[in-house]
Amino acid sequence: MPLTLHADDRRILRLAVPAFGALVAEPLFLLTDTVIVGRLPAPALGALGVAGTVLSAVVGLCVFLAYGTTASVARQLGAGDLRRALRQGVDGLWLAAGVGVAVIAVVWPLAPYLVHLLGAEGELARQAVTYLRISLLGVPSMLLVLAGTGVLRGMQDTATPLLVSVGSFALNAVLNGVFVLVLDWGLAGSAWGTVTAQTVAAAVYLAMMFGRHRAPFRPDLSGIRAAGSAGVALVVRTLCLQAVLVIATAVATRMGDERLEAHTIVFRVWILLAFALDAIAIAGQAITGHTLGAGDVAGTRAATRRMVAWGVGSGVVLGLSVLAAAPLMPVLFDTGPAVTGELLPLLWVVALLQPVAGVVFVLDGVLIGAGDQAYLAWAGLWTTLAYLPAALLVVVSGGGLVALWAALGLWMAARLVTLGLRARGDGWLVTGAGSGPGRA
Repeated sequence: MPLTLHADDRRILRLAVPAFGALVAEPLFLLTDTVIVGRLPAPALGALGVAGTVLSAVVGLCVFLAYGTTASVARQLGAGDLRRALRQGVDGLWLAAGVGVAVIAVVWPLAPYLVHLLGAEGELARQAVTYLRISLLGVPSMLLVLAGTGVLRGMQDTATPLLVSVGSFALNAVLNGVFVLVLDWGLAGSAWGTVTAQTVAAAVYLAMMFGRHRAPFRPDLSGIRAAGSAGVALVVRTLCLQAVLVIATAVATRMGDERLEAHTIVFRVWILLAFALDAIAIAGQAITGHTLGAGDVAGTRAATRRMVAWGVGSGVVLGLSVLAAAPLMPVLFDTGPAVTGELLPLLWVVALLQPVAGVVFVLDGVLIGAGDQAYLAWAGLWTTLAYLPAALLVVVSGGGLVALWAALGLWMAARLVTLGLRARGDGWLVTGAGSGPGRA
């Protein structure tokens, strides 16, 4: 018999499948860098891990440019106001450009202190600072890509971000190979390749917004301020997430070079899987904003239930895929026996956490789409407080990487509880074109 999908399933897949490709392309930037840089002499790979953690934390704090814009544009579109939806999208682009310039100005002089904060010293620190400072030049483009992606997702278009991501990923892979392996630019070549690819991607998004959709170019200062204010709670939520990951890298850095390399590889795999699962969360943002904007509470509930089911199933599939690919990881990353011995047990932990992560990411996306940022900020604070004692225990007891990643598992369980309790209630189900509960 032919497979018949529920109407909600078809809508979820129409948004989530292209979003999956677009989301996976970003961590593939990092995985490509890791594979190529792994061919360089030590401590290049460790320096990439340290600098990449700082860069991911900085750019990750600005993810509200995509998430907040998706929710606001989708809500206006659901309410039938395309003009206002485009206006809010343009406000997000101008905000992204301003924040990008500010990030360069603030982080550039702090780069040496930030890498030292993660435990890097000597040649490891020098290479990490070089990679970080070059990568900072691409931050405005990265943030414009975030905002442009958010606008198109809010307009229920995830296919265009997929095409842009695939193109920029291919360009990044080629440039990294040429700059690092052919021109012998070392770790700096990897950074320049990614900066160039991100700049091209940003230019494509600007052309799409002001060309295809004919969005107004003129900045609206009041709209930009409103977009920034609405993003504060999401920044707090994201800051909590990034703090957990930065602390984990700082702890791993102090465990020695072999354990740091193993942690760097597993962290890249974790990010890749997280972005894959986040595809359903992106669908959740777009669908929730649209249905609540249209006043359809029952439709929002039904779509949420379906997306949670998809999250669990996807997590199981990804977990099994990690276990199947585990024997290939040492070959792919050209690791020695010491790093391989640390790597393989960690992959089991990552695999077991995937079903939990699937539900967590979906509920996070649904609540973002509802504009429930204030709750997400508070939930982020509480779950981070649950993680800190576990991480401290790893340090005090001299635990290894498995213990460190078990602490990350405790953090994910805490997120599951806080988000699940909120989703069961009604406080986040605010309808109409106005702000959601977290943006009042």
